[in-house]
Amino acid sequence: MKNQKMKIETSTEQLFDRYANSEDFLARALETIPLGSQTFSKSHTHFPRKVSPYFASHASGSKLTDIDGNEYIDFVNGLLSISIGYNNDEINQAVIDQLQKGVNFSLATELETHVAEKIVNMVPCAEMVRFGKNGSDVTSAAIRIARAHTGRDHVAVCGYHGWHDWYISTTTRNKGIPKAVGELSHGFQYNDLESLEKLFTETSGGYAAVIMEPMNIEWPNEGYLQAVKNLAHKHGALLIFDEIITGFRFSKGGAQELFGVTPDLCTLGKGMANGYAISAIAGRADLMKWLEEIFFSATFGGEALSLAAAQAVMTIVDRDDIPAQLEETGRILMDGLNEIIKDNDASDFLEVVGHPSWSFFLVKDYKNYEGLHLKTYFLQEMFARGILTLGLHNMSAAHSAEDIENTLHAYAEVIPLLKTNADNGTIDRALLTDPLQPLFSVR
Repeated sequence: MKNQKMKIETSTEQLFDRYANSEDFLARALETIPLGSQTFSKSHTHFPRKVSPYFASHASGSKLTDIDGNEYIDFVNGLLSISIGYNNDEINQAVIDQLQKGVNFSLATELETHVAEKIVNMVPCAEMVRFGKNGSDVTSAAIRIARAHTGRDHVAVCGYHGWHDWYISTTTRNKGIPKAVGELSHGFQYNDLESLEKLFTETSGGYAAVIMEPMNIEWPNEGYLQAVKNLAHKHGALLIFDEIITGFRFSKGGAQELFGVTPDLCTLGKGMANGYAISAIAGRADLMKWLEEIFFSATFGGEALSLAAAQAVMTIVDRDDIPAQLEETGRILMDGLNEIIKDNDASDFLEVVGHPSWSFFLVKDYKNYEGLHLKTYFLQEMFARGILTLGLHNMSAAHSAEDIENTLHAYAEVIPLLKTNADNGTIDRALLTDPLQPLFSVR
């Protein structure tokens, strides 16, 4: 691996040359693709110019190689969709076997039922299941079910729930959305039951649902999730857990199993098929049967390659207890990183939080620098050392003990540089690009 376990002492020209193909191809991509990427979080808005990779060539296990030939230990992992590891033989074979039979048919397939049955067997709230392709598909279906079931329009939201109008209208990325739509969705603060209760008491017309990520950066306070469920039901609203990320990652049955709180409906996605495009809505049978009345239908909803991958992934998750592996490896990384932060007296502005399988390296304002300014320098230096991160540790089962050792070695080099340059006011001299600009935040 390029630059692993080596001190980085390259010139500006050498560092820029490291990403020459990415820079050239980004210019080409921007001529035909807005942002140069299909996904906001994979675009150049998240990666500092001239010191970042933008395009992947190939990946295997825990490693991703960019189009310049640089290899990285990947902690982005397809925005958490890669939980087993890239290019897994067992999953590949399941997809190849299905490919030889066909991809999309004029009739439903048995696979749809087989995968639905696996979800019902693993996820506490699941009595019936329907499939989509993206998380936004199924969170929107869940809201439509809740509105049909309750006859109400308002929705309480906490976390990130996709790009559709009903949710994204609550963020600063709300251009193009009718004002009337945005007035039906209301945000509340995580671990703050009063902020949710305030919504119920201040909004006329009643709430159809409370939809929330059961956990992201913060752990839930003792009894918090059950209290949210009780409060929602008290006011006649459904509780929906958005487990697009936490499903099959925090435990086999997701966060609802880990925390012992069963929602009325849940949504699943990223952990289902190791990078193949599939999502699911699951829940109580009486609620799911609304999907026979409301319209939720897609030509590719039963696409067979993704279903075959999902069947293989859930078999592996169940057989090998993948969530336990992710937690164990992630805990070693978090503990080691906390020690490095402590040893460098950097706790004033650096912190590691979240679940071990999905942890966050937070860079806060420090001295005369905004956190995003410091994070830009952090990314520059981590990329140069062969670590692909956006300030997250999205663990996969392919991360080895050597990967964790090499990652901690990189942190042990970068954190002292970060602190020294911040203390000395020399970040701008060390930073070879413009600082990243603030983007809308959902967590």
